[in-house]
Amino acid sequence: MGASSLIVLAMAAIAFALGGISIAKIFVKGSINPQKGQAYESGIKSSGTAWSQFSVGYYLFALIFLIFDVELVFIYPWAVVVKQVGIAALIEIIIFVSILFLGFLYAHKKGALKWM
Repeated sequence: MGASSLIVLAMAAIAFALGGISIAKIFVKGSINPQKGQAYESGIKSSGTAWSQFSVGYYLFALIFLIFDVELVFIYPWAVVVKQVGIAALIEIIIFVSILFLGFLYAHKKGALKWM
C-alpha cells in the first residue's frame, strides 16, 4: 500500500464521478423552466432577494455551542475509565472543565452569548 494505491484510488474516484455525470447527461432529458429556478419554501411564494445579511452573532452563538457540545464528547471516555485511572483522572477533568469555564466566561464578557 504505497503511493500507487492512492493514485489508483484517486483515479477511480474521478472516473466514478465523471461516469455518473456523463450517464446522467446522456439519459436524462432536461427541460428549461423558469419555475424550476425559483426558491421553494413550504409552498409560500418567495419575496425579496436570497442575499440577505445575517448578524454575525448568530454564527458566534452556533460556534460556541458546537465547541461546548464537542467538549462533552471528550468527557464520555473519561467517565468510562475514571475508576481505573483514579485521582489523576479527577485532576485532569478538573483542569479540563476549568479551561472550558474560562472560555465560557471570556465569551460571556465579550458579549458573544447575547442573542440580540
